[in-house]
Amino acid sequence: MRPIRVRGQVLQVSEAGPEDGPMILLLHGFPESRLGWRRQVGPLAASGLRVIVPDQRGYARSSKPGPLAAYHLDRLAGDVIGLADAFGRERIALVGHDWGGLVAWWTAAHHPERVARAAILNAPHPDVVGAYARRHPSQLLRSLYVGLFQVPRLPEALLRAGGFAALRRALATSSRPGTFDAAALDAYAADWAKPGALTGMLNWYRALRLPRAPAPAPVRPPVLVLWGERDTALEAGLARDSLRLCLEGRLERFPEATHWVQHEEAEAVNVALIRFLHEDAAA
Repeated sequence: MRPIRVRGQVLQVSEAGPEDGPMILLLHGFPESRLGWRRQVGPLAASGLRVIVPDQRGYARSSKPGPLAAYHLDRLAGDVIGLADAFGRERIALVGHDWGGLVAWWTAAHHPERVARAAILNAPHPDVVGAYARRHPSQLLRSLYVGLFQVPRLPEALLRAGGFAALRRALATSSRPGTFDAAALDAYAADWAKPGALTGMLNWYRALRLPRAPAPAPVRPPVLVLWGERDTALEAGLARDSLRLCLEGRLERFPEATHWVQHEEAEAVNVALIRFLHEDAAA
């Protein structure tokens, strides 16, 4: 793992796979870190891909800027392009889960000339969420925690209490039994304990209230959406609505998986990702 300076921030990055392989960025979500891809890095690298896995800004060992504007989706997508620039790559592929998936959507929409393709795991296109929630009150209820996260300081105190008991419980109860063992939760907790990390992580949600223009449509790079259908936070209808914004998109469902599909169905997810990410070479 090494630090890379990207547009005024420092992102801690892990690397694997052949240096001359097609470059893939794995973008984690909340409340994980680069460790959220531990079941994918080895197989993707073994398939010949150059795998780059950052702790995104606000998380773990990466920079944690203070201003809320630093967590605007435009800035987060800028980090992705900045990493490509830092590695001297004109085109890259993206794999994103949860918040990392939103960043992958946003980057693919705004920078199609830099993104060869994007795989999205249980994350909607940012422009469909509001309209979908207004049509489906059940999704609005699932998203109430986002409102709580807007409150200053209180969420940090609640999440820090009892050795991050609430975050540990959230991961355990929203996933299939045994998905996150004690060692994994302890490793995450070590990242959450970094100075400023909880606020940085929550600022991703708080920045949602900042104005932003709709993304260019359609999303031009090919998109693969992988969706665990037992997600307690996000309804599967969000995946269908997101694909309507794609020039070329397809959906693979995992009926028995939850939001944490890359952990619970790691082998099947890895097969799907490797097949999709190598399609350019096979064409």
